[in-house]
Amino acid sequence: MGDMQDWTAAPGAAERARSVLAAAWSCAVTADGVREEYVGAHTVTGDGEVRLSVPDHSTLFTAAVRAPRQEPSAVLEFADVAPVPVRGRIRARVWIAGWFAPSGGTLLLRPTRVVLRQPSGAVVVDLAEFAAALPDPLAGAESQLLTHLAAAHPDAVERLTRLVRPESLHAATRVVPLAVDRHGLTLRIERGRAHGDVRLPFHAPADDVGQLTERMHVLLAQAGAAACPRALQRQRADGDG
Repeated sequence: MGDMQDWTAAPGAAERARSVLAAAWSCAVTADGVREEYVGAHTVTGDGEVRLSVPDHSTLFTAAVRAPRQEPSAVLEFADVAPVPVRGRIRARVWIAGWFAPSGGTLLLRPTRVVLRQPSGAVVVDLAEFAAALPDPLAGAESQLLTHLAAAHPDAVERLTRLVRPESLHAATRVVPLAVDRHGLTLRIERGRAHGDVRLPFHAPADDVGQLTERMHVLLAQAGAAACPRALQRQRADGDG
């Protein structure tokens, strides 16, 4: 780990946490001493409260109804999984502690603490910033975008490595797209026993897929004007032999 470029514009912690929630398909809930997994059951309100649809006969719903003041404490955990298979596929986790209250046949969690953990470490997200933040505009499309880039355009991914410092490509065995957001594209550089991530920033934020296409074309044009890294030249030569 630790491969870096000079400028690494990236979403802030609150936006990153909201993006994880927006893209996650499942969550784990710990409440009243019981941990349960729910798939396709949560939505997020505009101010960051989490609405969970659970069977009315479930242990969790019963606990919410019977608890004093109908507000049992709970912790929700969300995992951000890289859509392209890589080593160390969990890119981030978000934990939200709060209080559940029944609301229109669902449970509504009001956050009292939000923690975002990424490879760089864990940070407590300010609740006001979390409530005000919006998910990254590409969060919902990211999985499809990255899997398409990896499967259909490996030549483009290889070309983009021309924008990576040569020392970051030392002993590289594979380079794949790991993440994309409105600020840039992150590449995962895998080596025999280790890996590192390098971020390629866009010249301007991309607020939708159309703008992302233009930003990627700019990166590829910049890469086309750069020299092919010697590390990958040697890798291809070894493979040809």
